[in-house]
Amino acid sequence: MSEPKNRADDFERALKARDQQHYVLRLYVAGMTPRSIEAISSIKDICEGHLKGRYEIEVIDISERPELAKEQQVLAVPTLIKILPLPLRRFIGSLSDEERILKGLDIQPKK
Repeated sequence: MSEPKNRADDFERALKARDQQHYVLRLYVAGMTPRSIEAISSIKDICEGHLKGRYEIEVIDISERPELAKEQQVLAVPTLIKILPLPLRRFIGSLSDEERILKGLDIQPKK
């Protein structure tokens, strides 16, 4: 009879662990254009609102480091790549649609 409780406990632990995961994000931009600045601001706002203290964002300007864009096969900017937690995910274009980004990052919106 304790088996259902164990499953519920396991589920609760898994949810808690997911809510404590550290996110590593890499944002590719091309110079400090208005579009790049908006992408940086949008992803920082989303992370501060939902992942405070549990994320790091590396911003890579492909005009200064084109080899990194080529290595990651970044064809358009802005491109956000979620490195951790797995699975790796890519977001291309505007990052202002918070719901789309949260869903793609597998983050439950805070109520």
